[in-house]
Amino acid sequence: MIIDGKTRTCGLIGNPVEHTLSPVIHNTLAERLGHHMVYVPFLVEEGRLADAVKGADALNLLGLNVTVPYKSEVIASLRDIDTLAKNIGAVNTLVKTEGGYKGYNTDMEGLYRAMDSEGIRIEGEDIILLGAGGAARAVAYLCASKGAQKVYLLNRTLEKAQTVAGEVNRTIGRDVIVPMTLGDYTKLPDRKFLAIQGTSVGLSPKVEDVVIADQAFYQKIHTGFDLIYSPWETRFMRLVKENGGAAYNGLKMLLYQGIIAYELWNDVQVSEEDAMIVYEKMKAHFI
Repeated sequence: MIIDGKTRTCGLIGNPVEHTLSPVIHNTLAERLGHHMVYVPFLVEEGRLADAVKGADALNLLGLNVTVPYKSEVIASLRDIDTLAKNIGAVNTLVKTEGGYKGYNTDMEGLYRAMDSEGIRIEGEDIILLGAGGAARAVAYLCASKGAQKVYLLNRTLEKAQTVAGEVNRTIGRDVIVPMTLGDYTKLPDRKFLAIQGTSVGLSPKVEDVVIADQAFYQKIHTGFDLIYSPWETRFMRLVKENGGAAYNGLKMLLYQGIIAYELWNDVQVSEEDAMIVYEKMKAHFI
């Protein structure tokens, strides 16, 4: 890659950012598609987010991804925000426009593409969603907006699950999200579910942690999707498989959210062939 005065810069802002695989996605795509662009991570200290966005605009950065802990806080620094991101309440992609950045959320469409690529459907499904934090709230909105029949939102505290369910149900206009405590899984209807693990439980280095350990819970699951991708196989995934279900990690979600951001920045459509080449490069970090 030749970097000169015509090179456009994109990057990632967050804290921490040292572990990120996003440069693999974007720099590989830029090389394959012949775009004069480079992607780098930027560590933004607490209290400096607004300065970072303003500085990026002044430096004419083409776009930015936003990761934890700034996906909601960054909204205050934007010129405009996409409807989906506004409904979810989180932004992970900034696109340079005249007068500032416009915010998008590519995480949820990235998850949808990832699930679709594995043959997993949301439409008409009964879904178990573990967690009621920021990521799980976005997943709840995705499932409801894509036509899930019911989403049983299991969380440690019922009050938080009720808050998320109320917000999403009002936005969608139908009562699709059902708030429950973790222990309420014994009250679920007697059928098999798609289960989405939307918490940080099981993330490295605490790889043996799991939200629910009871084997009886996993016997209710035909397919498990964990948003975590490090470790490659979480204990949640192992338990799903041990009880006869299929299980997937979140690496393809990371892939496709990045691809959608790249498409927004460069006004292109990335082929599935190029997507899979990037995915194999990402996988090499784990296998």
